[in-house]
Amino acid sequence: MRAVLCEKLEGLAGMRLQDSLPSPTLEPGQVRIKVVACGVNFADTLITRGQYQEKPTLPFVPGFEVSGCITEIGAGVEGLSLGQRVLAILDQGGYADEAIALASDVFPIPDSMAYDIAAGFPIAYGTSHAALVWRAQTQADDIVLVHGAAGGVGLTAVEIAKALGAKVIATAGGADKLAVARDHGADALIDYREEDIRERVKEICAQDNREGVNVVYDPVGGDSFKASLRCVAWDARLVIIGFAAGDVPQIPANILLVKNIMATGLYWGSYRKRAPDMLRSEFHDLFTWFEAGQLKPHISHHLDLADYETAFDLLKTRKATGKVVLMTGFEG
Repeated sequence: MRAVLCEKLEGLAGMRLQDSLPSPTLEPGQVRIKVVACGVNFADTLITRGQYQEKPTLPFVPGFEVSGCITEIGAGVEGLSLGQRVLAILDQGGYADEAIALASDVFPIPDSMAYDIAAGFPIAYGTSHAALVWRAQTQADDIVLVHGAAGGVGLTAVEIAKALGAKVIATAGGADKLAVARDHGADALIDYREEDIRERVKEICAQDNREGVNVVYDPVGGDSFKASLRCVAWDARLVIIGFAAGDVPQIPANILLVKNIMATGLYWGSYRKRAPDMLRSEFHDLFTWFEAGQLKPHISHHLDLADYETAFDLLKTRKATGKVVLMTGFEG
């Protein structure tokens, strides 16, 4: 089979496309998926450099999420069938023509969901749903500040916050990215390259006679997080998703104390092992919203599996909006 193999934890320098790797072995409790598409995530760029929360054993095939159809079912698997259209969450192995997934990590997709959409759906939407519903307990009258609002996870946060009935303030770099956030439901826009986040948020909130935002969704870190601490309302909730800016901010505890602010982190992948039933319930809600037209996944780039280097570059240079998806050429 064709696959991208990471042989050294040196990023792209340690990766190469292989055309004739053996198919992975199927174990009990697993299914084999003929991959149609694989979602590309910022975490892929980290794990291939040894900078992710979990370090893989070399060599390995990267790729955390795929879509395709089931071609083989291992012993003990129930509730899934041959030929079924599915998406799957993986520890690794997505950048390939075939992938092996635990049955508990496989989710049948709605008939209306195309394979490319499904490939980029689980991590981004799962993360934003968990952040805004489980961690921040977002309410319909909240004002939600979403950083990186045109990116892979940020854009899904805009949509989910709107589905929950909240008002959304979106930050991004440049008019084109802000236009994407607006098209997906953002109520107010801030160009962090040209505007002061703290001052603009206060101006926007003042229009509703509010002292600040109730929820902050932050996959960026750095200066964006520091600005957020200064423009939140009393009893606000800040959810830390990641540090795309490269700077892990240090939180002044006195600011949390004075305004009763809750700062919480989210590593969505940990729920797969610790609370898998929560994910199944989560995807039920997300698929319901998708079929109702409340979620409209955005893919800025479809690339062949062989173009994984381009995909990494798009993410690292922040040239992508929404998701980047690698296609195997299999039609499903």
